[in-house]
Amino acid sequence: MSKKGLKLSLAESCTGGMISSIITSISGSSLFFLGSAVTYSNESKEKVLGVSHDTLTIYGAVSSETSIEMAKGSLKIYGSDIAASVTGISGPSGGTKEKPVGTVWIAVTDGVTVVSYENHFKGSRDKIRKQSVDALLTHIIEMIENR
Repeated sequence: MSKKGLKLSLAESCTGGMISSIITSISGSSLFFLGSAVTYSNESKEKVLGVSHDTLTIYGAVSSETSIEMAKGSLKIYGSDIAASVTGISGPSGGTKEKPVGTVWIAVTDGVTVVSYENHFKGSRDKIRKQSVDALLTHIIEMIENR
């Protein structure tokens, strides 16, 4: 990101700030990382990121639609070049037949292109959260490489 002069922002739900923590552990990350909104509740997704109440009601917090609106909201509030979001069910409770534990949606946008990815991770709560971090970072790198 630094080499390309790009700025990054995030919107995290199920990872609760883990991605921000990993990024800020890198010396010099302040050159490209603007910040992250940890929006764990639906209310904060709406108030902080501008996720539509209708989106949350119709599709739920764990959906492509919500992940996209979260990423777009992060891009807007931080004024970044690239924004990414993650929302999912880390467990051990909270899963349903339609959205079992381990269902995680990730979205990445540069303001022109928006992509979202459905993931089905396995393992403990901690393992699901770590897999979410790895996947999100991979998708950010893909977006950077395609610019």
